Amino acid sequence: MQGTTGTIREAAGMITEGVTSNGLRIVTNTVPHVESVTLGVWINAGSREDPDDLQGLAHVVEHAVFKGTPSRDYISIARCMEDTGGYIDAWTTKENTCLCIRCLREHLDLAFSLLSDLCCNPLFPEEEIDKEKEVIIDEIQSITDSPEEMVFDDFDLHAFENHLLGLPILGTEQSIEAITTGHLRQFMQSFYTAPNMVISAVGKVSHEDILSRAETYFSPLPAAKAPNRDRRTYRPGCYTPFSISKPFPSSQAQVLYGTVAERCNRHFYSLLVLNTLLGTGMSSTFNLELREKNALCYNVYTSLTLYDDITVFNVYAGTDNSQTGEVLDIISDILQQKARPFVSRDGLERAKQRLTGAIMMGMEKMTRRMSRNARDLLYFGRVIGIEEKIRQIDAITPEALQEAATYLFHNPTPSTLIYTAEEE
Repeated sequence: MQGTTGTIREAAGMITEGVTSNGLRIVTNTVPHVESVTLGVWINAGSREDPDDLQGLAHVVEHAVFKGTPSRDYISIARCMEDTGGYIDAWTTKENTCLCIRCLREHLDLAFSLLSDLCCNPLFPEEEIDKEKEVIIDEIQSITDSPEEMVFDDFDLHAFENHLLGLPILGTEQSIEAITTGHLRQFMQSFYTAPNMVISAVGKVSHEDILSRAETYFSPLPAAKAPNRDRRTYRPGCYTPFSISKPFPSSQAQVLYGTVAERCNRHFYSLLVLNTLLGTGMSSTFNLELREKNALCYNVYTSLTLYDDITVFNVYAGTDNSQTGEVLDIISDILQQKARPFVSRDGLERAKQRLTGAIMMGMEKMTRRMSRNARDLLYFGRVIGIEEKIRQIDAITPEALQEAATYLFHNPTPSTLIYTAEEE
């Protein structure tokens, strides 16, 4: 067992990093005042790793591991933690997969046993996998009923044309039908390896205890690195701006304005503040301008997605067909201002306070802490303490925010996608 590699001591609790003998990275966040433990196994593989003709494979694997192991059938897996008052969850993104358990400290052995069983010993019984594929197809169909979700998926399809980032995480009905148990096993053999995974634990835990259990329970994981990932890299020069309008069966038009830029860590915290300022909450710029002042929409917000190599920013608004042009004009006018400061110093300070307040309150949610630590480790290569993050945010100047806005909004040409409402 290689042991501890770094420790952060802060008011939010001690955060310690380590690694097992087979290369599995461990991060623990000791929170002694809670009785629970939140334990997440993160795999640095998501839909970006799907083969070209097997979209949705990473997501199917996430579902399929719950269908049985040599020591547990799917019913036992479903009941295992719930019978102790805990719960198990899982999700797949474009870059990661997570299996997560929250339980009382006294059931930590059971949690480790179950998670290691799912990651190391899935059986993939063909009959159960076939049934689960039907469940996933139902999930795909449910998203097609939501124009707000569909417009984001469609935007990515056009922004990342001919790249895996543009494809939906869930895949398509045709690609799901084509997936076999052999494909599932091959995907796990390639990506469910110790150096490609992270265990993040938060709650009433000691780092030494978690590291020791990980060494024991996850020793079957191979120590091999993930395959070469050149095919997953996205280069900003591949982005071609677009302006598309198409009918969609709904009662309201969906407007999505967005841009793609190369990852730039220098602007990381400025971008977080910028997103907060523009489209998070009732006092955000777009909510005040589009909803409160002009009554153009009920729902408006921004989203900032930080991938390993690319940054995506979107403004979403739901509005009437007759108002889409006015909505886009206001969005463009706000984002494309070059001649004057992007925001006043007072406005910047309010946005910084909102963001730091949200971060601090988010620390009260153990699952969010668990995810934050794992994502930091995967994105930056180290966990960044909450106090360091707040110092970085506090240090942002109006000039730094203006520079980040210029980087995001003026280098690449923005794109627009509109779903015009069409009654069924």
